Amino acid sequence: MPPDFDWNNIDTVLLDMDGTLLDLAFDSQFWLQDVPLALSQQRAIPLENARQIIHDEYLAVQHTMNWYCFDYWSERLDLDIYQMTTNIGKNARLRDDTVPFLTHLRQSGRQTILLTNAHPHSLSVKIEHTGLDQHLDLLLSTHTFGYPKEDQRLWSAVQQQTGFNPERTLFVDDGEPILNAAKTFGIRYCLGIENPDSTMADKSFQDYPSINDFRSLLPSIDPVAGPAR
Repeated sequence: MPPDFDWNNIDTVLLDMDGTLLDLAFDSQFWLQDVPLALSQQRAIPLENARQIIHDEYLAVQHTMNWYCFDYWSERLDLDIYQMTTNIGKNARLRDDTVPFLTHLRQSGRQTILLTNAHPHSLSVKIEHTGLDQHLDLLLSTHTFGYPKEDQRLWSAVQQQTGFNPERTLFVDDGEPILNAAKTFGIRYCLGIENPDSTMADKSFQDYPSINDFRSLLPSIDPVAGPAR
């Protein structure tokens, strides 16, 4: 059963990218497989040792800007994260339900804004290979603001730039801590994605409605009052 949002009260839809509009399998493969393998080869250590090092490094900065920062990881691991990402860009994939959903939202007259913690280089590589930018009104990387979505200062800065009304905004993300941050800021409608990674089992959300296919929402999305944008 899709969530029963009052679409008459929603003007703006803020959307996460990885795991929400794109298949998170790309990032899972890169950060959990490719990076540990490269570290193993570079340091001439067993792969399992490299995995443990990477795991500990990730946990140390989780939910901070560094966790998403290519410069940080390039320096910390002495790996060319930029080039490694470019090399596998062709593997980036839109979810099957992404284009129908974004097309329907635009046709309904609502503003669609991408808000991603992804590094700008990662964003540009993924846009190049998926054409995601063609289906959105605005694309924002939190790196340009200096704070991740977990930080309340980010939401204030984005609101100042875009003018979105939290009471009339839907935010969609695959991470519950980030949905919590949006809710804390005052965003009225929050939605979780149960199947961010096509290679992994679905996840559940404790405090938010969630879906595994955007197309389940389409019948309930009425046009906004007035001419379509």
